[in-house]
Amino acid sequence: MGQGLTPALKGGAGYLGQGAAIDLRARVGVKVASSMVSVDYAPARRSTANGMRSQPRRPQEWLVDLPMTMIPMVEALRRTAHSRPDQPAITVEGEATLTWSELDRRTNQLARAFAGLGVDAGDMVTIGLPNSLGFVESTVATLKLGAIPQMVSHRLPDRECRAIVELADSRLIVGTDPAAHPGRQVLVRVPDLEPSVDGSALPLRVSASWKAPTSGGSTGRPKLILSGAAAMVEEEGEPPVLIPRDGTVLVPGPLYHNGPFVATMQALFHGSHTVVERRFEPLLTLDLIERYRPDYVMLVPTMMHRIWRLPAEVREGRDLSSLKVVFHLAAPCPAWLKEAWLRWLGPERVFELYGATEQQALTIISGVEWLAHRGSVGRPVTGEIRILDASGDPLPPGEVGEIFMRRTEGTGPTYRYVGAVAREQQGWESVGDLGWMDADGYVYISDRRTDLILSGGANVYPAEVEAALEEHPAVRSSAVVGLPDEDLGQRIHAIVQLGEPVREEELVEHLTGRLVRFKLPRSFEFVDEPVRDDAGKVRRSALRDART
Repeated sequence: MGQGLTPALKGGAGYLGQGAAIDLRARVGVKVASSMVSVDYAPARRSTANGMRSQPRRPQEWLVDLPMTMIPMVEALRRTAHSRPDQPAITVEGEATLTWSELDRRTNQLARAFAGLGVDAGDMVTIGLPNSLGFVESTVATLKLGAIPQMVSHRLPDRECRAIVELADSRLIVGTDPAAHPGRQVLVRVPDLEPSVDGSALPLRVSASWKAPTSGGSTGRPKLILSGAAAMVEEEGEPPVLIPRDGTVLVPGPLYHNGPFVATMQALFHGSHTVVERRFEPLLTLDLIERYRPDYVMLVPTMMHRIWRLPAEVREGRDLSSLKVVFHLAAPCPAWLKEAWLRWLGPERVFELYGATEQQALTIISGVEWLAHRGSVGRPVTGEIRILDASGDPLPPGEVGEIFMRRTEGTGPTYRYVGAVAREQQGWESVGDLGWMDADGYVYISDRRTDLILSGGANVYPAEVEAALEEHPAVRSSAVVGLPDEDLGQRIHAIVQLGEPVREEELVEHLTGRLVRFKLPRSFEFVDEPVRDDAGKVRRSALRDART
């Protein structure tokens, strides 16, 4: 068993949350008091956990404090396959579309194949495939066995992948080279599923943790972040993070990242046709919105930037009227870019989330709210947030410090680390971000604590410089790091990917109108490849180390 997690009971009973058993043969649902499911579950009784609201009820509300019936994710999928067997469930652009009945049957077959390789409830299955039907099928098949999907990038070097697999003690690895993992079960790809393979329903199991993404963090050492939520969804309530029920969702981002993974799987388990791009392309994204008419699309600021840089006539000529929610997350969004999208699509359709994969706390802000609190990522909708100084003392509104979070009182753990220990101050945890809070409780992000540049005694936040750089029409992506300097301590170095030729002097002139002098880069480096990955992430520590 991977990491000693308590398995689901064979024959249909499952273990939820922290391992308390619920008999799923007797009843599939269990009542809880909140629509957020990261709570401890008591054996076969109703939970009395409080709802996870951190602010008084507001006109735009994200959570519903009504009793909800929880059902296993895989049961939700089975029900949709029964009620809408021939409607599309999952589309991977350029590959194929599966109906609900096809997805249900194929994942039953694949789960039996995984079981034949030794996968059992509580085990981890490492999935290292690119965006594909195989990725989605492997995830669902893993959950049907009561096991835990543990996703990694298909581009990971063998050494880094091995380190993650050892942490997870993975029972099966899908999508990697068998030679890199001696002594373990490895599938290079998802096997072909013959029609003769049994595709009937499996005994119902519930994974104690529905996902286990990884993070290198600022240290570069991998860790696993096991979700504290069991593989359950609300039977009738609203899905998380504004995902529609029985709608259409477009996911352009890589599924090994937490945001796109959550959007894809939660959309599927709530009955929404989910369209996944194999790899993000700005023009293709607009094409898919017109073709499939999604209600919801999840983006990161890098994607928003690349779409905005398309010729205006291309962008403006598209019919995006189906979109009710444009949801962005994962990195700070430059104010100028956010304003451009609000003007383009309307502030009532654009929403932003801030939070960590650990989910101690989350904020969400609508475009309408953002216009009244420019630059903010919103107020907490789950958990609590406070700003502390280096001594661990709370800071007053307006002062930058380290952002600390804690889960709502009375709820269970939202995650568990494997391979790391949380940075904690008296029950408050940090994931390494710096920021500040205004008098109304709105949170503003400055940068990552470890990416802060101290140059000539002044604090410089790379994200601010990058936002100014990327406002130039020739800049496609950028990363700013601090390099050793005898005089200043650190000098500001800008790594820039250009879409068209531009002189360094022109960039300096562009920045001079947007930044104070001490924040201007002292050196530039022009590269051909994108500085950020498809999920909008940049590993500044790796870039810095490669240049020192």
